[in-house]
Amino acid sequence: MEFNYRYQGSTSVANSATDTALAFEPDTLREPTYFVGRLAKPLAFREAISALNSVVVSDLRFKPKDRTEYKAWLQQHEADMLAEFMADQGELQQRTRDLRQELSELYRTSSERMRPYYQAQQKYFNYLYKTDYDAWFVLDPVITVHPDEVFFECFSQDESSYGRLGCRYEVFDKIREFACGTTNIDYSAALYNEFQKIRDYKTTEFAIDPSGFEVETSGEYAYRETKIDLPESWVRGFLQVSSAMSLPMHAVDMHPMDIHNICLTLRRHKERQGPRSLRFQLSPGQPLTLNFEPWNYQLNCPRSVYHGTESLDIRIWGRRRLLILERLIPIADKFTAYFLGSGLPSFFVADLGDMSFTLGLSGWTANDWSRLGAFDLMAPRAEVDEFTKARVFNALKETWQESADSLARRLELDRSVVLGALGAYTQAGRAIYDMNQGVYRVRELSREPLPLDALRFASPQEENANRFVAANLVKLQVEAGAEHLTLSGTVRDAGQQYQPRVVLDSDERMIRGSCSCSFYIRNKLHRGPCEHMLALRAMHSRQSATQRAH
Repeated sequence: MEFNYRYQGSTSVANSATDTALAFEPDTLREPTYFVGRLAKPLAFREAISALNSVVVSDLRFKPKDRTEYKAWLQQHEADMLAEFMADQGELQQRTRDLRQELSELYRTSSERMRPYYQAQQKYFNYLYKTDYDAWFVLDPVITVHPDEVFFECFSQDESSYGRLGCRYEVFDKIREFACGTTNIDYSAALYNEFQKIRDYKTTEFAIDPSGFEVETSGEYAYRETKIDLPESWVRGFLQVSSAMSLPMHAVDMHPMDIHNICLTLRRHKERQGPRSLRFQLSPGQPLTLNFEPWNYQLNCPRSVYHGTESLDIRIWGRRRLLILERLIPIADKFTAYFLGSGLPSFFVADLGDMSFTLGLSGWTANDWSRLGAFDLMAPRAEVDEFTKARVFNALKETWQESADSLARRLELDRSVVLGALGAYTQAGRAIYDMNQGVYRVRELSREPLPLDALRFASPQEENANRFVAANLVKLQVEAGAEHLTLSGTVRDAGQQYQPRVVLDSDERMIRGSCSCSFYIRNKLHRGPCEHMLALRAMHSRQSATQRAH
């Protein structure tokens, strides 16, 4: 998938004894989006934007050494080497002893002579690190300007961690001008090092440069235009995060010192065997208790009380990704942890006063957001016609951010219809759910419409579910409760009969489910619902649409 970007110059930082000017170069091929203001809280912004950089460079995938060429060479010469060794074994052993003695002597005397070489080598590696660092990034961060805040979004290299930094306008002083919208900014590697020079005794200017949109055609030589061939997995993962954030979760507020203790424990101990999970033991009205496996270290968090209504024991993997939050501990008022369930995505939101930082983690490091998750299938799936969808989205663009309840009242539409429309635009990359404020926001992920055929969230499971409904292979029973709707029944599939069961909340989001098929037995809901659960839901949606039509 190819995206075109054009920047006028490069992102730059100008430092002096009294001033720091941050100038972000936006993508000039997109609608004019700009912002110019002065930072009122420079130190807090420095730490938050540095934590966002930790997300960008994060890559915890296992990287084995490439031994392909060695194994091919060994396979060709193994027989000859063995025959030669057996023929000259005695001589080889004596030569080996002589060489070991000689090498030991050389090792003792060569360290001083080789020191200049190693120093020069290290300087060369440092040079490559600085000059080629940008090539390591998958995509420059996405920045969005709204009437109430500016927020940055990015993904880690292994596509298992998502970061979002939201800055309300109280973070800035003397905002001179801005235009709402979304753009890709030129976020050079050297910029991170410049961020570290921000001080509270300096005046720091923050600008998404509007001049990039005011250059005449004759000045096009000054533009820097790049084409980035993005993997579809990156875009698909971005959209999966948006869908997962809108699902109902279990939340617990955590004191910053408890996050510090988690990071301290992970820094002081290195696991050499499994299991490597972090267990969150939640009891209503009781302090949070953490258990670090495989050591079974218990960490009590007396300042972090769980106010939920049910006892939970939730395990998360890929826990070392939580070290990204370290720089936020001194400036955070609190952290809020959101859990979908054991082995499912989790979100950690840092309350930084006038800023908020969201860290979204997939179920485990190897289970990235794009390949093994289908959390969009658990989101509201109400069928909404194109006219109503456009009406809801246009209403959202008028205010840029609004809750589903407010939109439903303003447009005089049913809340489920509004949620269905917003869910469709979220899955198309044109809106995002802000879990910190509980509102939907306009965020156009790309300039051109995304190729939904290539990024289609509807997995083979959903295609099979629609086929079951069309072939009349689904028998549905509906049990309406005070707060939940339970769907059960049978689905005939390849001569087998399965008994799926789905529980929907008042917003038609799937909160629980089970089935007798092998897909559910192997994966539970870690990879989303199975095709038989989706068939029950599709049948229920069809029956509800028929009832509304009559």
